[in-house]
Amino acid sequence: MEVYLDNSATTRVFPEVAELMTKIMCTDYGNPSSLHTKGVVAEQYLRYASQTLSRLLKVNEKELLFTSGGTESDNLALTGAAFANRRQGNHIITTQIEHPAVLQTCAYLESCGFRVTYLPVDQSGRIRLADLQQEMTPDTILVSIMHTNNEVGSLQPIAEAGALVKRMNPATLFHVDAVQGFGKERIYPKRLNVDMMSASGHKIHGPKGTGFLYVGEKVKLRPILFGGGQQRGLRSGTENVPGIAGIAKAAEMIYADLDADVQRLYALKQRFIDGVRRIDGIRLNGLRDGRIEGTAPHVTSVSIAGVRSEVMLHALEERGIYVSAGSACSARKPQPSATLKAMGVEKELLGSTIRFSFSIFTTEEEIRYTLQQMYDMIPMLRRFTRR
Repeated sequence: MEVYLDNSATTRVFPEVAELMTKIMCTDYGNPSSLHTKGVVAEQYLRYASQTLSRLLKVNEKELLFTSGGTESDNLALTGAAFANRRQGNHIITTQIEHPAVLQTCAYLESCGFRVTYLPVDQSGRIRLADLQQEMTPDTILVSIMHTNNEVGSLQPIAEAGALVKRMNPATLFHVDAVQGFGKERIYPKRLNVDMMSASGHKIHGPKGTGFLYVGEKVKLRPILFGGGQQRGLRSGTENVPGIAGIAKAAEMIYADLDADVQRLYALKQRFIDGVRRIDGIRLNGLRDGRIEGTAPHVTSVSIAGVRSEVMLHALEERGIYVSAGSACSARKPQPSATLKAMGVEKELLGSTIRFSFSIFTTEEEIRYTLQQMYDMIPMLRRFTRR
């Protein structure tokens, strides 16, 4: 039996998405900047994508920029906003548990003279609004807080944070990395006081190498790519028409039964957590008071005392179960998780943590099979480790 539980790393593409992209690559392959019929057809796919996503997000079509994924979206949002608004200040606030696409960009901005504050989190992986309020200054030009943590699934208080930022300084820009959150709940940036929001296609059963950045119409942004002036000059380069249409199609399909699918995911997550709790020496990360409320429906982080992450990962793989030892974006770099360290996870558990992440394709049978394999293998692996 093959069980894929690494959906936070990437998801299986919907067949309908692959079919649409194949048609565009093989038949409707024109350049959307061309004036002939092939170009017009290609441009219509871009219009379809803009209309679809703007409808789902309740934003204006012109407020969407298509990118190569979440990393580029984060880089453009932070770097573009920081340099475009530098005259207003040089202070940026983010959190200690952001994705490397944000943390590394902030490190770069620090090297350019910007001052960055990294908010701590509590043991459940959430910021404290009091900390955000304390760090806000008249010099703060940008706040960047992720919607859903990619390692432990903790949800940040985005609505409250957005309201706080705008109350203290309406000119401060609020960016949200929603790569793990988009497609898992209905997110409306304007209602949340969000000025910029990043998303990625391959987390929602769309193609890899695709994403978008919502940029509010009043936001000043400096481009980081220069060329032919596509996308209002903010993101030059011939548009990836198959990918852009693909991410829009995937979003359209995800939203078709979103509420029911999310409730089903939460039920699967609860079933999995209840089963994992039967194992001695287990820590579930990202939960508040042991409950799944306030967490993403698709991510569960489990620390297994006495078993190294890589050992557990490969033992599961031998039984057809695919999981992750953490963020796939940095999984090949053997270093302790910054997120788990920020949450205060014990040192001996930092290298013993596995992430299980589900999708709408995950079944109860797969959950039962995974739990049974864990029941069988963990005592054996612990005995082997002690030797």
